[in-house]
This record gives sequence, structure tokens and C-alpha cells, in this order.
Amino acid sequence: MLTVRDLQARRGRRVLFSGLALAAGPGQLLRVAGANGAGKTTLLRMLVGLTTPAAGEVRWRDEPIGSQREAFHRELVYLGHAAALKDDLSALENLQMLAMLGGDDARPAEAAAALAAAGLKGRERLPARVLSAGQRRRVALARLALGGPQALWVLDEPFNALDVDAAQWLAGLLQAHLAGGGVAVLTSHQAVPLDGAVEQVTVTL
Repeated sequence: MLTVRDLQARRGRRVLFSGLALAAGPGQLLRVAGANGAGKTTLLRMLVGLTTPAAGEVRWRDEPIGSQREAFHRELVYLGHAAALKDDLSALENLQMLAMLGGDDARPAEAAAALAAAGLKGRERLPARVLSAGQRRRVALARLALGGPQALWVLDEPFNALDVDAAQWLAGLLQAHLAGGGVAVLTSHQAVPLDGAVEQVTVTL
């Protein structure tokens, strides 16, 4: 479903990686590893069409993503390293906004249930500015609990700032997504609860 051919990334005159090829099919987790500065976030941004590669191409369902932008983004959930929440909006309002930006309509009851599953019951109406880093992260990740038609999840360091319970909750969401035939791509600088539990493809930059 997701394939990369001969991909190259540059930062100024420096080549971060070159000749990169990879593929992930239904039910597979693509794990991107590498030292800080190796280009992990750059690769993820290329996979979702936010950064243009210096060479090579990214394909989804055997078509270049640049030739099917609307269709591709309807099947995509991308969560970057930062939670990207609006400080003055509540956790509930932020989650609904994230869903709307992704093309989905999350009703308040659905969004509240997703936040409760993320361990944020009772904090739905709090403004994002008073939430801890881990709680802000869980608001963004609750987007995954809303379900939807998105077959591709691309997640940058999703387990950062999560406690053990939240990490297990996220691992469960990922396992269910993969069991349903979805594809997931993530970076992580640490062991994650999915290790040994799902089919993984690893690329090291």
C-alpha cells in the first residue's frame, strides 16, 4: 500500500539519506529508527506530502501521492511530534478541530468518549494551556480513537510523554488498526509496547 523508491533528503548541502526504498502493506507497522538528526521527521513529512524529496517518490496504492492528493489525504492521519493544540480551546474543542481538519465530523459525545478512553475523563472542558505535556499528547492521539476510513497512520514519536497506562492504550489502538488491515508508520527512540506483538518492518536512517 505504501512504497518508497530511491528517496533522497537534503538539509542544505548535507545529504540526510539517499537511495531509500521501503514498503509496508496491510497490517504492517513501519518503524523508522535512527539517531537524532538522521532525518526521521523529514522522512515522515515526505511520506505525507509535506516535504518534497530531493529525488525519488512516495507511492500510495501504487500511485504517486502527488497525483492523488485529495484521495490520499482522505486516507491519512498524520500526527507530528508537537501536539499542535490551540491553548485557548478545551481538550474537547481541540479534538473536534483535529477531526474536522482531517475531514471527519466528530460529535461532542464521540469526542468525549475518545478523550475518556485516553484517560482524560473530567478534563474535557479544560483549556489546553493547563494540561501537562502528556495530557496534551493524549488529546492529539485521541484522534486515532475516533475511528474513520483512514487506512494510513503516520505518527512522529507517539509514545513520548506517555505514562504506562497511556502507552498501553495507544498500543491497543495501533494493534486494532493493523488487525483491520491498516498501515502504520511511527518513529520512536525507545522500546514500545508493540514490540513482538505485530508485524514490523524497520528502516534505520
